[in-house]
Amino acid sequence: MTASPHLASQLAVNVLDAHSLLAAFGVLGVGVVLFAETGLLIGFFLPGDSLLFTAGLLCTGASDQGLHLSLGPLLVAAAVGALAGSQCGFLLGRKAGGALLARSRSAKLREGARRAEELLERYGHAKAIVLARFVPVVRTVLNPMAGALGVPARTFTLWQVAGGLVWSLGLTLAGYALGSSVPNIDKYLLPVIALIVLVSLLPVAAEVLRSRRAAKEEARG
Repeated sequence: MTASPHLASQLAVNVLDAHSLLAAFGVLGVGVVLFAETGLLIGFFLPGDSLLFTAGLLCTGASDQGLHLSLGPLLVAAAVGALAGSQCGFLLGRKAGGALLARSRSAKLREGARRAEELLERYGHAKAIVLARFVPVVRTVLNPMAGALGVPARTFTLWQVAGGLVWSLGLTLAGYALGSSVPNIDKYLLPVIALIVLVSLLPVAAEVLRSRRAAKEEARG
């Protein structure tokens, strides 16, 4: 008995490749991946940024592989996955404390936890929660860290929704806009995705520079 081509494509999916994930699971896969990346520590390696941008691009029919997604359902799936995942991570952190992170053997995950705690201490709850959305790994671990460190639930929910919508919808619409305006953009997908990821990190970089300048001025004074 042979598996159907669709089932075979799902079994052979490369979870690190955005195009492979979208070809296998479509819009539903976007919501599931974002939920796992932002809500479950095991999802820290998933390609959230590139997945959102690529999915938006594929809504324009720019792919030469016949893969096309619908923008409306995609935006809903992206927002729901990002927001529900973040809230789930916060609740897990509140209930389990830092135990989940302490047990992790992943150096990358522990480093992300350290950076997440630094963000919360340096920039305050609101700004840290928003900025973390744009930093891979940190956006995974900041949510349980916020729960473990006792960030008020109302504060966390307000700012994770704000940051989550800007991140998920912004990257998706950026892909859609670029795919709509640049012919054959699919041929240059990898460098474009790299550029988008770099651009998404600009708010964090700007905030770090501003903070350092303020610290230097304060030290001089």
